[in-house]
Amino acid sequence: MDLREESEEPLEEESAVIRQRLDKAEALEAAGIDLHPNRFRPSTTISDLRQRCEGLDAASLEKILDSFALAGRIVGRRNYGKSAFFDLQDAGGKVQAYLRLQDVDRPTFDLFGQLDIGDIVGVRGRVFRTRTGELTLMATHLELVTKGLLPLPEKYHDMNVELKYRQRYVDLIMNQTTRDVFLARTRILALIRRFLSDRSFLEVETPMMQPIPGGATARPFETFHQALDTKLYLRVAPELYLKRLLVGGFTRVFELNRNFRNEGISTQHNPEFTMLEFYQAFAAYEDMMDLTEEMFTFLAREIFGAETVVYQGQSISLARPWARMDFKRALLEIGQAPAEVLASREAALSFCRGIELEMTPAEVHGKMLAKLFDVLVEPRLIQPTFVVGYPTDISPLARRSAADPAVTDRFELFIAGREMANGFTELNDPFDQRDRFLAQVEERKAGDEEALFMDEDYIRALMVGMPPAAGEGVGIDRLVMLLTDSGSIRDVILFPHLRPER
Repeated sequence: MDLREESEEPLEEESAVIRQRLDKAEALEAAGIDLHPNRFRPSTTISDLRQRCEGLDAASLEKILDSFALAGRIVGRRNYGKSAFFDLQDAGGKVQAYLRLQDVDRPTFDLFGQLDIGDIVGVRGRVFRTRTGELTLMATHLELVTKGLLPLPEKYHDMNVELKYRQRYVDLIMNQTTRDVFLARTRILALIRRFLSDRSFLEVETPMMQPIPGGATARPFETFHQALDTKLYLRVAPELYLKRLLVGGFTRVFELNRNFRNEGISTQHNPEFTMLEFYQAFAAYEDMMDLTEEMFTFLAREIFGAETVVYQGQSISLARPWARMDFKRALLEIGQAPAEVLASREAALSFCRGIELEMTPAEVHGKMLAKLFDVLVEPRLIQPTFVVGYPTDISPLARRSAADPAVTDRFELFIAGREMANGFTELNDPFDQRDRFLAQVEERKAGDEEALFMDEDYIRALMVGMPPAAGEGVGIDRLVMLLTDSGSIRDVILFPHLRPER
């Protein structure tokens, strides 16, 4: 078989290295060696081997008579004629192996000579320490598991940023830091599940394709279901379905969910992202703030053994209690916005235009204030801060404040200059909710593609009766960024969205 003809990639401008690899692969096949067998079964992983042997000296290792079977990718090799050292890497780490002609048959030793950096092999042997003290596997058996036909970068630094995200599989091979980030992400999700389950929250799943997108003001992605002859939307949030479960009698629910918003891409935004949403009956937004403090400090203690994290060179204390600040006061004191901006839509519009902040003529007053907050206040909130009292006209699902109906019992959490969570006491009055939906519909008609749709079934659910409740959404990707000191959201999403290759 001519591997160059079979390759999906156009190899018309093959480098000498690629041509050499393909020639080797064809020679191996001609010799009857399967390039992609499925026979070898490892008995342990490199991390488990290290955990068992790392603390033992050379004499102690000699007493271990077990033969270990490891599978991994060759990521380095040093040839010495009739022997060779090579580095074997799997998902959990790297270990050195040693192959000598006197320990294996000639075909096996010759096979190793035909292998390249990036090939996956299976190795069996005992462990020992070299004269320099390095833990090493003495190979008595070696076989090819998968032949790598394209070369790896010589060093991680040879990968540019776009290649790192576009070919994450190569990034994971070359960069231990990348692997550590995604191992940490998995652990963070497991800890969140444990934290909530220990507090009697039930994990549920709600639809990702919805006939009416709701739960957040965001522009949705559209699709179409042929059998039902129905337009559907990828969900922007699971909120309205989770609150239907409160109506149904579940009192504490949560979902770790994928959401989709048809918006821009940046270091903080990806159109497909992960959210944690949780809802509790017979609770208010203050309870959610307390629970959030508790959860974040729990995560920090479990991961770092402390309540302080360092993010992009800044020390951030997650020790409770966290600061709490009124939305309007933050605009005045931190954002230095003039007082008339808070009282008058016209003044807010004029001020926004004066600082070249894009604003449509139909923009509601609350949305102008929110955009001003994003620019003037949010970047300055480094230590954990709850901002409370958001305007009602930008909080269509939140309960009005009993003290001031123009604002809601809502908060947003900010850490390291970005929003981390949004929560509120839930609006369970069906008549007020209908009026809020209708106002959103009018905003949509005026050109706001992020405004909510009318959801009659949700109104019907509220008519059945939803208990007083509070809920919250936490951006998991941003939380992982914080806890892994990652500067871009693309660093914590395995396969971030990118422009098509040209």
